Amino acid sequence: MNRFLITTFAIPSLFGLLQSCSVNFPSKDTAHTEQTHQMNHNSADSSHSDSMMSNTSSHAANHSESSTHSHSNQTSDTLSLTKAQLTKPAEIIVNQPQTFLIDIQDQAGKSITKFDTFQEKLMHLIVVSDDLEVFNHLHPKYEGDGLFKVEITFPKPGNYTLVSDYKPFEESEQISVLNAQVPGVKLTSSVKIDENMSQILEDTQVTLTSSQPVLQSGQEVTLKFNLKDAKTNQPINDLKPYLGEQGHLVIFKQSNPLSKADYIHAHALKNTPSDEVHFMTKFPKPGTYKVWGQFNRDGKMITTNFWLKVS
Repeated sequence: MNRFLITTFAIPSLFGLLQSCSVNFPSKDTAHTEQTHQMNHNSADSSHSDSMMSNTSSHAANHSESSTHSHSNQTSDTLSLTKAQLTKPAEIIVNQPQTFLIDIQDQAGKSITKFDTFQEKLMHLIVVSDDLEVFNHLHPKYEGDGLFKVEITFPKPGNYTLVSDYKPFEESEQISVLNAQVPGVKLTSSVKIDENMSQILEDTQVTLTSSQPVLQSGQEVTLKFNLKDAKTNQPINDLKPYLGEQGHLVIFKQSNPLSKADYIHAHALKNTPSDEVHFMTKFPKPGTYKVWGQFNRDGKMITTNFWLKVS
């Protein structure tokens, strides 16, 4: 599984952190956090990546009973409970695994030491390149005293955005956005928007449909992923839970630069057909969006991506 790296925003210093780690991290950045909808998921902490790095140019219905939801972060008046500080290597090198540290603090600068698990992890880390060609979903390892550690490999030079999603103990879910710039010569190629709504990933064909013929901003919509066996063209019957649900969905609006307002995180609805995974969401603004759906087919991760136009 490919790995990938992360972020940057402001700059506080973290000498105590540096003294406690064997990795040399001279660069530190801080991002403030927005509060989102509260979620209640129980499980265990883990530190590995659960998704394939996507580096390709491409590739809703009745409301099912569900305890899940979708949220975006377009509002600026939500309460910020925490801030995240990123410590990164002195030099980020393309295609080389490197360790990054994320320190979660309250607004007074005190480390937050206790976190609730949700979707089976203590932290979810989404990393995308600004052109949305590269995607990774990681789960940093909690080291204690508010510090998370993650190893990521950047596949190409350019700017990257990290979205850190976590839940302090008995508090609302928090989202922090950071950035990282990977040096090197960037290829001057335009982003290719593939409007094909079906793709084959190894032995699985994934088709995306919507409850609305035309996607409209501000309106709830159900995105439906249909999964078939690519060889037999029959519905699959071996879909397994991923992070405690039938699937996972991340959406970014195509923007430059990417911001917290461009990020949407949706959760799978319950009581859907065995070969389908549905997500209820809402696109806050008109524009072009890229969606990444993640599914577990009998222990093998499938990460699919599609472009959507929203009026």
